[in-house]
Amino acid sequence: MASDAFQQMKQQMAEGQGFIAALDQSGGSTPKALALYGVTEDMYDGDAAMFDEIHQMRTRIITAPDFTKQKVLGAILFERTMRGEVAGKPTAQALWEDRGIVPFLKIDKGLEAEADGVQMMKPIRGLEDTLKEAAAFGIFGTKERSVIQEANAKGIAAVVAQQFEVGRTVLSCGLVPILEPEVNIKSATKAKAEEILKAEIAKHLDTLEDGQDVMLKLTIPTVDGLYDSLADHPRVVRVVALSGGYSTDEACARLARQPKMIASFSRALTEGLSKQMPDTDFNAALGANIDQIYKASV
Repeated sequence: MASDAFQQMKQQMAEGQGFIAALDQSGGSTPKALALYGVTEDMYDGDAAMFDEIHQMRTRIITAPDFTKQKVLGAILFERTMRGEVAGKPTAQALWEDRGIVPFLKIDKGLEAEADGVQMMKPIRGLEDTLKEAAAFGIFGTKERSVIQEANAKGIAAVVAQQFEVGRTVLSCGLVPILEPEVNIKSATKAKAEEILKAEIAKHLDTLEDGQDVMLKLTIPTVDGLYDSLADHPRVVRVVALSGGYSTDEACARLARQPKMIASFSRALTEGLSKQMPDTDFNAALGANIDQIYKASV
């Protein structure tokens, strides 16, 4: 990617008003996402047909009138979506050139079994090859998810160390990583886990050098404003929030109380959308979702 385009994207992610759309459901979560969209498993045969259905859904979202940089700053893609096309262009190119939206790629390959109160990322085989391919497609950054189930200091330290280790690989390939150590919203020790997580992230941020800038994707905290100091760290481009299973209304209400977080929602963005809707109804419903998430983010 030309350095001027990269800098434009980075400035938009750092300073823009809006949110990031998470369009990165993978193999495991795709059937559920499609079912919510009115496409049940008896309506397609096999993985190829399933992924074709989800790509059609994403294409419909990306080409909708309200899906532009005016409210949507970035979009996180699944690998197959990156390799696919929207309106005759590679997806990342269509996002940036036609919509002004910064493209990201989900790179994690799922979670390990729980140990020490956390779920680490599974090994990401062929990561550097994937990152080179992403850069060639014009992808700006990546996203990688692990999950914290309880306030276990040893487990949280391990999760954060792994996140930064993968993040450094992403940085070495010229992309900006979104580190996503999610805290389960149902955790009985959510608030305590978030305190431990914040301290661990701050410690690792201080080891990054000038130019090694990252983004953070975190569960909306129990204590409002908890992550403001992370957002102010010189190595942090932006702190974004995951909805984590909250309803759209609750996620937006909680997010609105976080002055230095913007949304990176998935399910909330597509809530109420159906394949069977005519385009006028689909676009109106999507526009209303975008508007609600945007208002909570700004």
